[in-house]
Amino acid sequence: MNKVGKYQLDTKGKQAVTKYHEKQKPAKSDKKQQLEKLRAEYLKKKQKQTDK
Repeated sequence: MNKVGKYQLDTKGKQAVTKYHEKQKPAKSDKKQQLEKLRAEYLKKKQKQTDK
């Protein structure tokens, strides 16, 4: 019998975990892009205020 430790996963479990992480990855990159977009907008606004 194969003894599985507390945090060790069998092959089915590993597949489920990789699938889960693949689904989570795009959300993180979107968040980074969104932050970059907000930062750019903020800098533009700040630039306009200093120009006045």
